[in-house]
Amino acid sequence: MTVQRWKLIVTGRVQGVYYRASAVAQANDLGLHGYARNLPDGCVEIIAEGTEEQLDKLAAWCREGPPAARVHSVNVDKQDATGEFSEFGILR
Repeated sequence: MTVQRWKLIVTGRVQGVYYRASAVAQANDLGLHGYARNLPDGCVEIIAEGTEEQLDKLAAWCREGPPAARVHSVNVDKQDATGEFSEFGILR
């Protein structure tokens, strides 16, 4: 399986609702590597590396998020994997 890197930008009410921590848990369950972080504009950025199947599952979860989130959109930018991550965590 080919490893891919996806950059996901999640818009809506996604800060202050446990979105990053929930995304980390989901990504770890899927066996992905990368990070989630809040952006100054109120969005959440997720950089994830894994197989297309794993990344598709993460993107599907991102469209829903945790119960308190109100996701408006998820923009996916597919990139070449770099292999720079050894785990998935929160970047501050």
